Amino acid sequence: MEVIGRIHSLESFGTVDGPGIRFVVFMQGCVLRCQFCHNPDTWDPAKGEEYTVEQLMDEIRKYKSYMEFSGGGVTFTGGEPLMQAEFILEVVKRCKQEGISVALDTSGFIWNNYVQEVLKYTDIVLLDIKSYDPLVYKTVTGVSLAPTLKLLEYLREENIETWVRIIIVPNLMDDLESIRELSNYLDDFTNVSKIELLGFHKMGEYKWKELGMEYQLYDTPEPTKELMNKVKEILKTNGKNVVVS
Repeated sequence: MEVIGRIHSLESFGTVDGPGIRFVVFMQGCVLRCQFCHNPDTWDPAKGEEYTVEQLMDEIRKYKSYMEFSGGGVTFTGGEPLMQAEFILEVVKRCKQEGISVALDTSGFIWNNYVQEVLKYTDIVLLDIKSYDPLVYKTVTGVSLAPTLKLLEYLREENIETWVRIIIVPNLMDDLESIRELSNYLDDFTNVSKIELLGFHKMGEYKWKELGMEYQLYDTPEPTKELMNKVKEILKTNGKNVVVS
């Protein structure tokens, strides 16, 4: 039986989801319920547009020359792309056959045999560690931090290049001591080649209104440049490449 994927949207010239120019596939469905999510319209796994593997590959191939020229590739994001790991596995197999680099942007919450297979064909993982404080993480996402850290350990064991992504939300996810603890934790992860700092923004707020969903961060300001620089300096102490995006 042919595997069908549900896709929220496609972006043909992504520049912030991995190296080079990326063809970005926003998969439909997510198990996390992040208070700061700017894509809550990706949560419902029953929505989105159905694609076969071949239909998606037809779209990807159109931009192969741009990927090759820039050192880019395909990035699967969401939502949580690994909710559809069976479909992604078939696509990434085809990508690798055609010499297309694969990046995976994930919360790290889902683990099964399909996920393990997908990682065999993945060149770089963009791992979202929303907070290193387990209580804060559970509060802002609705799920446990433990699976994410377990995946990070696995990525180290398999020596899969990883970019760690951290979001800074004032008065919620900006505790400097917690960030210092995360920096210390990442010291031993030689596979982590970059840490990306993402500042909370309001660009997705309108989507919550349109969906009739309660948005809890209306009064939360965007982080100051000073705060972002403080966090960056803490994370740089482990020798990692830290970038403010």
